[in-house]
Amino acid sequence: MPGHKVIKNTTLLFSVLFIGACAGGGISDADKALPGGALNVIDASDLNDIMLEFADPEEAVRYFRNSAAQSPDRIDFKRGLAVSLVRAGKHAEAVLVYEAIAEAGQLQNEDRIIMADAYIRNGGWDEGQAQLNAIPPTYETYDRYRLEAIMADRNKQWAKADSFYDIARGLTTAPANTLNNWGFSKRIRGNLQDAEKLFRQALRADPTLFRAKANLVTVRAMRGEYNLPVIPMSDEERALLYYEAAKVAVDRGERDMARGLLGEAVDTHPRYFGAAVDALRALTTNINL
Repeated sequence: MPGHKVIKNTTLLFSVLFIGACAGGGISDADKALPGGALNVIDASDLNDIMLEFADPEEAVRYFRNSAAQSPDRIDFKRGLAVSLVRAGKHAEAVLVYEAIAEAGQLQNEDRIIMADAYIRNGGWDEGQAQLNAIPPTYETYDRYRLEAIMADRNKQWAKADSFYDIARGLTTAPANTLNNWGFSKRIRGNLQDAEKLFRQALRADPTLFRAKANLVTVRAMRGEYNLPVIPMSDEERALLYYEAAKVAVDRGERDMARGLLGEAVDTHPRYFGAAVDALRALTTNINL
């Protein structure tokens, strides 16, 4: 298992450091004689795994940025920097690093998937599509089909989107986000009943996913069903869901319903719910939300 590999490598790394500390912090003549500085290579490889698996994204960015600056020919440092930048939400910077990896002829299929994701999050839809197109069809992963589905949605290729979402769902043990996105796709198309089914499936997979709860309440309200569904929710979530339903009621011109839902939101929230109070005041004084 991957986790066992990391633990084993971590143990090896700290064993090496401990032995060095016991020897007064120095490096023995035998260590110095290791060909090609083998000790440093082991340390760097283990640290790469640790930083990618466990480190805070910003900390990982600093580590890989410094390592890549010191060893500019090490593709593994550049790859680690690109992945860390994506995790830190710095997608434009990540794209630049991946482009450097591509220029070196070292771009792998997994790199292309993460690069495509970074392009898409940075608004580069065409560039993202080009990276996905460059991946052979036999390379099938959850992230690949998740992005293919998002791309198909953008192009309004609904049959392709459904196919890709279905494949992605089967390639992960945690399908809640995929089901939620698929449901949102159905909502965009106006297929509210299918959207509701998918949001409910998402909540069965992950009862804590609030985005799916909000989406479920929204599609029900779009059909005129304003009562909250029977799903797990805290008092704060219940208030927020009343608020979401109220916004739909306003859009549908049902202002009395909206006022009632906003009143429920204000009364239910365990703390002061400023947004709902302001919305209720706006409705009362005949001002749009």
